[in-house]
Amino acid sequence: MALSLSHQIGSLSGKPITSSETADPTASLNAAAIWKPPTSSNLRCRVQKQGGDVLDSLSSPPVSPCRSPSIRPDLNVACQALVAERTEFETSLEEKMITIKEHKEGSSGKDKGKGGVPVYVMMPLDSVTMGNGVNRKKAMNASLQALKSAGVQGIMMDVWWGLVERDGPGVYNWGGYNELMEMAKKHGLKVQAVMSFHQCGGNVGDSVSIPLPKWATEEIDKDPDLAYTDQWGRRNYEYISLGCDTLPVLKGRTPVQCYADFMRSFRDNFKHLLGDTIVEIQVGMGPAGELRYPSYPEQNGTWKFPGIGAFQCYDKYMRSSLKAAAEASGNPKWGSSGPTDAGHYNNWPEDTQFFRRENGGWDSPYGKFFLSWYSQMLLDHGERILSSVQSIFEATGVKISVKVAGIHWHYGTRSHAPELTAGYYNTRTHDGYIPIAEMLARYGAIFNFTCIEMRDHEQPQDALCAPEKLVRQVALATRKVGVPLAGENALPRYDETAHEQILNASSLNLEEIEQENEMCAFTYLRMNPDLFQADNWRKFVSFVKRMKEGKGEKKCWEQVEREAEQFVHITRPLVQEAAVALMH
Repeated sequence: MALSLSHQIGSLSGKPITSSETADPTASLNAAAIWKPPTSSNLRCRVQKQGGDVLDSLSSPPVSPCRSPSIRPDLNVACQALVAERTEFETSLEEKMITIKEHKEGSSGKDKGKGGVPVYVMMPLDSVTMGNGVNRKKAMNASLQALKSAGVQGIMMDVWWGLVERDGPGVYNWGGYNELMEMAKKHGLKVQAVMSFHQCGGNVGDSVSIPLPKWATEEIDKDPDLAYTDQWGRRNYEYISLGCDTLPVLKGRTPVQCYADFMRSFRDNFKHLLGDTIVEIQVGMGPAGELRYPSYPEQNGTWKFPGIGAFQCYDKYMRSSLKAAAEASGNPKWGSSGPTDAGHYNNWPEDTQFFRRENGGWDSPYGKFFLSWYSQMLLDHGERILSSVQSIFEATGVKISVKVAGIHWHYGTRSHAPELTAGYYNTRTHDGYIPIAEMLARYGAIFNFTCIEMRDHEQPQDALCAPEKLVRQVALATRKVGVPLAGENALPRYDETAHEQILNASSLNLEEIEQENEMCAFTYLRMNPDLFQADNWRKFVSFVKRMKEGKGEKKCWEQVEREAEQFVHITRPLVQEAAVALMH
């Protein structure tokens, strides 16, 4: 007998839940693979009436987990699409879906000339197992069909260095990814493949542990200075220090050579899918796959929001570079150390001499020298990797992108301390995002930015958080340089307030920006059981529709939801028919 709907949804998080045929409607669903806002601000799910009240906005600092909502027995048909597993049903549904779309829109595909922002959905972090197989295959297959039915353009998946090259240097096992890519192709979904050269575990939303390849961590154990290091000697194994990018410290290869060899093997293995199914390569350049230093590690409680973080320049390779830069500047004393008065991970700017508003070290000649060197080292790291990426994927038809972190806390201060410790030399008087955009422009790469869903007033005001202002600054920088901008939400959000904010930001309806362009893509975090909860799914379908229509369409949420409900009603007989067939 086929698994029930609730079992398939539950399997996405690796946790069984009570079957919908026997479950108490108030039973709680444990989605261990996600982070959500605090329980004190849980969303209030709206009942089935169209045009109901809008959900309360969330107040959600980016570090707080909470329980997932209960799953209702009256899941709508979009959620029921998860049971659509049989090939004959998938074909029938897709054909009829195309007919419906042709009737309503006059086209079976996205009209590139109409604008709109394609939506991708992030896959679970553990989509591929440590044994290089597809995790929860049955639920995965059904979920991809559901995403396709909602009008999603594609999926984003982490391709973990620690899984693929686990067995030894230059030994690549693409087994699970081969299967997952073919699954995406079968459902007609495009793929954004993330070259994840970082460790999974220790950051916001990391629900599983995937370390770097064992042979690489063995080299770090032999030479701890291969790891990022803070001024107290704490080592960080999330990503190999960029200070040794060009040194043959990994079994005779440099870290950049290891990354290039990995991507070359990926290209050769998936060449038949590049440019067609695999449309984008996002290149990991630091912790969480972002171009930054690991300045705010959550692991072991080292950092907590909204702390300023700490500089990561105390391994011997970084210190050697700092010394050389100081000597070249004519101030050799500046090369002895990073700032010694920059506080601790959980300090606030005014707690420190270096970041304080008045007469802070960040604005001194030494501070400007150090911050220029520290940020330039990060830019040089990006240049080295992008140079390899460009040669590897040239003429394959894929786009290249790089993710930059949305560090919005203490943005309202003069020093922008958390951005500085992460490597973004962005202060009240110095724009740190134009140099990043210029670096990406040299290689034709997309600037992918996070925290698109956040609003200033939702964040702790005492920490002077300003995600909207930060997004606006980044949008202006990319516009000035001429780099495509893509976005992601930093936290799982299912409410219309967040959706509306994403729609506004992705349309670049921002002050000082008058242009017809929109973001080139938006990636939604993340595919999990909560996404398929009935009320969340209904909102998500409406959100995807609004994004695809673009800012030229002026429809209210109620109208879009009515259209989504009509779509659900039309497809209900097909899904019911398939569900009955699966029971026999």
